[in-house]
Amino acid sequence: MAKPLVQMALDSLDFDATVALATKVAPHVDILEIGTPCIKHNGIELLKVLRAKFPNNKILVDLKTADAGYYEAEPFFKAGADIVTVLGISDIGTIKGVVDVANKYGKEAQVDLISVPNKAEVVKAVAAVGAHIIGVHTGLDQQAAGQTPFSDLALVAGLNTGLKISVAGGVKAATVKQVVDAGATIVVAGAAIYGAADPAAAAAEITALARGESASSGGLFGWLKGLFS
Repeated sequence: MAKPLVQMALDSLDFDATVALATKVAPHVDILEIGTPCIKHNGIELLKVLRAKFPNNKILVDLKTADAGYYEAEPFFKAGADIVTVLGISDIGTIKGVVDVANKYGKEAQVDLISVPNKAEVVKAVAAVGAHIIGVHTGLDQQAAGQTPFSDLALVAGLNTGLKISVAGGVKAATVKQVVDAGATIVVAGAAIYGAADPAAAAAEITALARGESASSGGLFGWLKGLFS
């Protein structure tokens, strides 16, 4: 089984602060996510800068597209995005549009299940039109109300669609193994990394835990060793 990928959510509205944070964490994660408020505020130019600076990381642009899927997503794939998100509550034609343009560029479309009431039905429908990733997502407002992604993750994993499953919503060092064991193939951490005193160390720790590595096999130890080598 392939090791899970770790994704870092870049949620700041500040362009320079976003690039600075990405510079710290990029060596320790697989995917850099430009969060929805961040991409709305900073625009496609931020994607272009991150693409040029971090050629070895995948970049997800969290557009949360709700209409005109092909038309809205295409410029971001052209500018270097590897993954673009579309809302699961959107019309199936919108979702198919994002899937189609992702396939055109050899990239991936992720369907975000945030606020989708009929999750099982939607997952089956988007799998049928070729979606690549299902996003199990407990949003910030939902987290503030005490919700977690675990029950939704169990539901989606139990459908056995064969799609990749991304999980976001309060993931941290203490819960990352639980998320992976429950079926996540992409683990998304935001505040657990950018809110840490040392974001690079936090990212290295979460990645090591997600992959079931001990500290001595390259996670936090590897990061510390790199500092002094």
